Amino acid sequence: MMFGTIMPGPLHRFLQEDHQRLDELLRRSVAAAQGVDMDPYELFRAGLLRHIAMEEKVLLPEARRLRQGESLPVARQLRADHAALASLMVPTPTREIVAMIQGILEEHNPLEEGPAGVYELCEQVVGTEIDALIARLRATPEVPVARHFDGPRVHEHIDSLLRARAGRDGRTRLGR
Repeated sequence: MMFGTIMPGPLHRFLQEDHQRLDELLRRSVAAAQGVDMDPYELFRAGLLRHIAMEEKVLLPEARRLRQGESLPVARQLRADHAALASLMVPTPTREIVAMIQGILEEHNPLEEGPAGVYELCEQVVGTEIDALIARLRATPEVPVARHFDGPRVHEHIDSLLRARAGRDGRTRLGR
C-alpha cells in the first residue's frame, strides 16, 4: 500500500473482483489466433449481464435512496454504458464486437473503481449498512440469457446506443 492511499472497502473489493473475473473471461475468449472461443465468452456474457443487474437494480437505486433521491453524478453515463454493453451481448460475438466491449470497459470500469469512483462513493453513503448491501448484491439472480440474435436491426440498435453513450454521432460505429 502506498502512503496516503485508502484501501478499498468490502463493497469496492467485491465488485472490483467481479470486474477482474469478467475481464479474464473476455480476454480468454479472444486468446486464440482467430475467432471467438464461445465457452469463456458465454460465461463472460452471463456474468456481465448479472453484474449490470447488480448495479442497475441494487447499487445505483440504493445510492439514490441514501442520497435523498439524488442520483450519483455519473449514473447517467453508467446507464448509457450498461445499455451499450447489453446490446453488444445480443449478436453472435466477433473479434470486432469483443474489441468494442473491451474499449467500453476500459473507459467504464475506472468510473466505478477509480478514486472517488462509484464504489467508493457508495461505501461512503452506505456506511454501516454495507454488509446488507453486499448480501443483496450477492443474492442478485442470474439473468436469463437468450440465444444470440443477428437480425437486420440489431446492428442499427447497437449503433444508436453506442452513439448515445458517446454523446456524438458516428464515432463508435459497429462496422459490418
